[in-house]
Amino acid sequence: MTEHDGASGATGSGRLWGGRFAQAPDEAAWRLGVSTHFDRELWRQDLAASRAHAQELLRIGVLDRDECETLLEALDRCAALFAEQQFPFEPTDEDVHGAIERWLVEELGALGGKLRAGRSRNDQIANDLRGYLKDAAGEIRELIAGLQDALCDQAEAHLDWLAPGYTHLQRGQPVLLSHHLLAYVWMLDRDAGRFADAAHRMDVSVLGSGALAGTTLELDPEAYARLLGYDRVAPNSMDAVASRDFVQEFLAAAAILAVDLSRLAEEIVLWASAEFGFARVGDAFSTGSSIMPQKRNPDVAELVRGKAGRVVGDLVSLLTTVKGLPLTYNRDLQEDKEPAFDAVATLRLVLPAIAGAVTSLVFDRERLEAAASGGFSLATDLAEELVRRGVPFREAHEVVGELVRRAEDQGTELDALTGEELAAAHEVLDRGVADLLDVRQAVERRRSSLGTASNSVRQQLARAREAARAHRMP
Repeated sequence: MTEHDGASGATGSGRLWGGRFAQAPDEAAWRLGVSTHFDRELWRQDLAASRAHAQELLRIGVLDRDECETLLEALDRCAALFAEQQFPFEPTDEDVHGAIERWLVEELGALGGKLRAGRSRNDQIANDLRGYLKDAAGEIRELIAGLQDALCDQAEAHLDWLAPGYTHLQRGQPVLLSHHLLAYVWMLDRDAGRFADAAHRMDVSVLGSGALAGTTLELDPEAYARLLGYDRVAPNSMDAVASRDFVQEFLAAAAILAVDLSRLAEEIVLWASAEFGFARVGDAFSTGSSIMPQKRNPDVAELVRGKAGRVVGDLVSLLTTVKGLPLTYNRDLQEDKEPAFDAVATLRLVLPAIAGAVTSLVFDRERLEAAASGGFSLATDLAEELVRRGVPFREAHEVVGELVRRAEDQGTELDALTGEELAAAHEVLDRGVADLLDVRQAVERRRSSLGTASNSVRQQLARAREAARAHRMP
């Protein structure tokens, strides 16, 4: 690009400014500021706002009826070009707003330039991005629901299967595999809820704010909101063009979701390892090694785990950009869009992939049941039985700890100790207490509404299905 290319006047180029400048932008400076390579993503929202603006200009008399109809028809043609990826961007287009205006002027002459009256790129971009992220939030909730369904399907298929529950990655207590899988459904339910909350707070039209103080034209902010489907209007024009907390909130929801997906992916990686051997990932979601022919790698889960850092980085990038900005608009805010677009694109990739990986899992019942009963997983049950018989828990904890040490010295589990050995551990115990050391019974004793007993889990599964349906788009 020559220096002249970057400054060929406001009219006839993608630039929406330049009349007060005698010299064109330096080539390096121009390249730094050009954003059409990423903000073209907002073409739908920008054209919708232009349609609404044309109707407002008609209402206040800046356009007559024929001019408005001509502009609306041209905007429809412009939308078709974008939809077919045929819009003719030029090197002199600085951003998507300028590119569209330049095209309108080429199509309609002076009429194309009338559309800019009473608007600013400051309120345009804030409004476009709100609309884009509001739509994206609904799409991501739909994808989350798909993953929730996959987890519910696996939980239903393995309702009565035993599995080890862990703390500190050490076996803690036995649970049902379905209970473990449903735990992720509720994590994802909160994730989807965060996107719903963010969408509600960004459901605000800011058009009519102009550059920062509103406009002297008699434009109606409420009309923009009605025409574009926003719930309400921003109360303060300065806040409207300056604030990006709606993007920050969206990215915070995205980062938390990405971290939750990473945790699920990590479990899949562990379960699929030879050391655990709890599950096998389907062929379609695994890869091999270029040198070790025996390898079966859970690459999809690993990639999902790796993508979490990228989405967290998107959030940190924007927080860092915004933290020092005074009111109102500053050009730094051009950096709000790429992190948002990247997070959306990443979640669009990883959510279907991890849902497919979950669906593909084939669990090993024997390995799971063996692990569920190992590691002294019923020690807490024995301590709580002592409590039921009147022993303070502090004392009960010590008694059972002694029994665990004895079993370890013998190289056995608690259930291998004889009734006599158990009865001798405390005066309130008898030989019958050995019957409590049964994994299946231990699971079924946890009958509260949030526990792992089979009936509780069946009821939880029904609620989980309902939660997933609530995030589907109407």
